[in-house]
Amino acid sequence: MKGILITLAAIPISALLWGLFTGRWTTESRRARKLQDGARVNAIMRIPVPWVFILVYLAGVTMQRVLPIAFPFSGLAWVIRATGFVFMAVGIVVAFSALGIFRKTKTTTVPHETPSTLVISGPYRFTRNPMYVGLTLEYLGVAGARLEIWPVIVLPLLLAYINFLVIPVEEQNLLGVFGDAYQKYGARVGRWL
Repeated sequence: MKGILITLAAIPISALLWGLFTGRWTTESRRARKLQDGARVNAIMRIPVPWVFILVYLAGVTMQRVLPIAFPFSGLAWVIRATGFVFMAVGIVVAFSALGIFRKTKTTTVPHETPSTLVISGPYRFTRNPMYVGLTLEYLGVAGARLEIWPVIVLPLLLAYINFLVIPVEEQNLLGVFGDAYQKYGARVGRWL
């Protein structure tokens, strides 16, 4: 129960920090979320992706409480936990280094807003979506550190949402703004890795 309360307390703090770092609540950002090229943005796309990660994780924690699955590798628990902490650390570094580059170049992190700069340096040399890769590593790290099975079981649904709904919107925007430069970058660097 204590773990759930800590996780619930971390949600608004994490979302607030992410919103502040990304400029999510600026007047320009709010206006862009209401209308994009004269069309309303799909309501599901208005939920910040870090929130989606948190909500899906909490759904997994709830499932763990309702339909518990015993951790099958009790002898390896310390290895799984240690690996979880490593994943969390690497995920934080990857996600926030990518976010730092976006802040430095003053471009948007909101999927349906028009980007001002094509970022291809730092972790973007290895993945077109280091923030999502970093958040996924953090998610897996928390699940590993807490030895929770259900959050890992529901993770593919989250990744499908990002891969098939969120990323295509971003890619269309980037292609529309940067054309051949983005196409060449996309041919060189994978969507995830």
